[in-house]
Amino acid sequence: MVRIYCKNTDSSLDFQEGTSLLEILPAFKLDNPYPFLAAKVNNVVEGLKFKVYNNRDVEFLDYRTYGGRGVYCRSLCFLLSKATIDLFPGSKITMRRPISKGYYCELAKPDGSALTIEDVSAISVRMKEIADAGTPFYRHESRSEDAIALLHKLGYEDKAKLLETSGEPYISYYTLGGTVDYYYDTLLPSADYLKVWELTPYRGGMLLRIPSRRKPEELAPFVDQPKTFEVFKENIRWNKIMGLGTVGDVNVACRAGHAADLIQISEALQEKKIVQIAEEIDRRFHSAHPVRLVLITGPSSSGKSTFCRRLSVQLKACGLHPAFFSTDDYFVNRVETPKFPDGSYDFDNFDTVDHEYLQSDVLKLLAGEEVSIPTYNFVTGLREFNDRRMKLDKDSVLLIEGIHALNPQLTDQVPEDSKFRIFINTITSLSLDDHNFIPTSDIRLLRRIVRDYNKGAFSARETIAQWPNVRGSETLWIYPYQEAADVLFNSSYLIEFAVLRNTAQIILGTVPKNCPEYSEAHRLLKFLSYFIPVPDKEIPPTSLMREYVGGSSFKY
Repeated sequence: MVRIYCKNTDSSLDFQEGTSLLEILPAFKLDNPYPFLAAKVNNVVEGLKFKVYNNRDVEFLDYRTYGGRGVYCRSLCFLLSKATIDLFPGSKITMRRPISKGYYCELAKPDGSALTIEDVSAISVRMKEIADAGTPFYRHESRSEDAIALLHKLGYEDKAKLLETSGEPYISYYTLGGTVDYYYDTLLPSADYLKVWELTPYRGGMLLRIPSRRKPEELAPFVDQPKTFEVFKENIRWNKIMGLGTVGDVNVACRAGHAADLIQISEALQEKKIVQIAEEIDRRFHSAHPVRLVLITGPSSSGKSTFCRRLSVQLKACGLHPAFFSTDDYFVNRVETPKFPDGSYDFDNFDTVDHEYLQSDVLKLLAGEEVSIPTYNFVTGLREFNDRRMKLDKDSVLLIEGIHALNPQLTDQVPEDSKFRIFINTITSLSLDDHNFIPTSDIRLLRRIVRDYNKGAFSARETIAQWPNVRGSETLWIYPYQEAADVLFNSSYLIEFAVLRNTAQIILGTVPKNCPEYSEAHRLLKFLSYFIPVPDKEIPPTSLMREYVGGSSFKY
């Protein structure tokens, strides 16, 4: 017998060895508004078919949890892939990235014809047939050589290439109604769990819409993101030019000794974009309605600080005199900081910034007056004045960076035609393989873990614990203004995970296995294992990456 402690009920029961989580679940008589999709077993997410052979702590997960949502969405992607294979044998479907509250997908049909509305409708009908039939997902474990040979035989070269470079002795793959596919983590027991979704035509491809995070019985509201989509497509075009679409492609290139070339290309592409932005600001500065205020924002760890400094260099090259400060400089004293319902500080709330005081200084600067810019002391939690004086001359442009820089309330007294808005994001165009995209937030979380740890600010466990609140605040305070930007800048880096792996693995290894944060640390460690590590010695000191791995020539 094994004893299972259920965290959901704070109770324990005994079961026969080899009992599955699916069989254990009813015994605890959980009262939950939504179905359970997976469970954390000793803080590691497992599927409901997972069998228990030793005493374990178990926490059952529904869609509202990160782990439950991941299991649901991966299974939904397999359902889509299966339906397209059934209807269009020999086709290739690519799950590109999350966008507009769904997943953007492209389908290449064998005859080369364009995807039609009728095609999308037929795929949707087939998906529903498979789901309604309750077709089970089966997990198979195989020697790597055998699994890779099977993937080659099925034409999944992207998956075979990824797994050939991962170095694992055994590999788990899945089947759904006889269709084989590979997913990097667990799936649902069967397709009939997939009740809320929608497939619609979207910008030449398809948008696989998913449930709302807080109300899983409803679809997440559609939010069109044309500017974000164009940035993503631009990156896809560059990846195709270089022949790099998946992690397997990058791993092969790095093994062949091309890591330094990929770093140089990534840097060149980013610098080219920054030059274009600087030149556009210069053009508008000398127009009939001069731009005098540049507002730079983006979510946590998107690279705002380094971008601001690199843009300043290019503006100087245009003959302008940039001056800049951060919205962080105008933080209210910590005792005045808004709080969450649990009493912890909500550092990402708009009212964390003394926006009235900040705007007053901005108006004075634009009027030619001199002001004293404060500095926020993050140790004492107090605003300080250290004789930091600022005054703009006739060739000056003022840059303000911070997570609230694009919030209209921050500069609502400044004329609209004198502002230039920049939104920085990490739009990942690289995928693990054609059916496993990389979540955009994973880059930023790993950046933040490494930076916080290296600075001695927070442990990996603390950073992971804070991340859900950070992400929630971004949805509320930052992303609503993304499409209002004049320009979007993508700070993602082609081989960033390969570079971060060296440091991040060590830091993530410090997270204790007996804490809730270990679940995310374990997932990230598994994810990083797909990348061949690349040393950071070739990364220049002005790179955005240096803000996180250290060695930047910029002073922060």
